[in-house]
Amino acid sequence: MSIAFPSTQWLRKLETILNSDKRYAQIARNWEGDINFVILPAQGEGDLHAPVVYYLDLWHGKCRQAREIDPQNEEMPEARFTLTASLSNYRKILEGELDPMQAMVTRRLKVEGSLTYMLRNVPVVLDFVRCCRLALQEEGGG
Repeated sequence: MSIAFPSTQWLRKLETILNSDKRYAQIARNWEGDINFVILPAQGEGDLHAPVVYYLDLWHGKCRQAREIDPQNEEMPEARFTLTASLSNYRKILEGELDPMQAMVTRRLKVEGSLTYMLRNVPVVLDFVRCCRLALQEEGGG
């Protein structure tokens, strides 16, 4: 059984994994940057009617904060990175059908912030995606 994406349950599970996964802690030990995830409804996808925004404060292999932002009632935090994609493209990334780096380069995953920093830290980006995939699993963890 898997955890729904996007959901508060998935976000909580991701935060737990990021803070307990030894591999992520080692690979991301020098990462400094918070991220806004903007998940846009895609035409024809009836399960998401408004954008969903998640904020993650990632710092030296730990997640200091993970929360959902209500874009209707609060401003999005000034994060180092904002990643924007349709729900279908996020799901393709999480299901392994779309390579996250290819998604960035082809703008199926729009990156606001330093793409150069991300490209210099490809192992961190890929391991972060691995943790996101683990968060989809009911019993997944570090």
